Amino acid sequence: MKPGNRFAKRVFQVAGIYGMLVVLPQYSLEARIARDFPPPITHPEYFYGFIGVALAWQVAFLLIARDVQRYRLVMLPAILEKVTFGLAAILLYVNGRVAGLTVVGGTLDLIFAMLFSLAFRATRGEDASRH
Repeated sequence: MKPGNRFAKRVFQVAGIYGMLVVLPQYSLEARIARDFPPPITHPEYFYGFIGVALAWQVAFLLIARDVQRYRLVMLPAILEKVTFGLAAILLYVNGRVAGLTVVGGTLDLIFAMLFSLAFRATRGEDASRH
């Protein structure tokens, strides 16, 4: 396996596994989040919808890791997924609308966005040698 592919594979494996470990437990945390970070969740459909979409992306990251050349273009929306939450978390924190823990998660997403971008770049041009 070429170094760029190996790097991309590792990045997306780590992102997917880390994401599963962080996202899955949230299904059982609605009451605790309401208690620790008031006010209570008033629209659970958004809360559980967010978790479901986030979980789907973790599966996509693991899929990309299985064949980085085949799924290379899926890295682009993966970057967008990480950037949108990362920026939103930081802007919400700056405006006093979320706790510091949220900005930590947003910062991690921005780090993954950078790594995904590097993985996309590292795998460029390698698809031509595949066929």
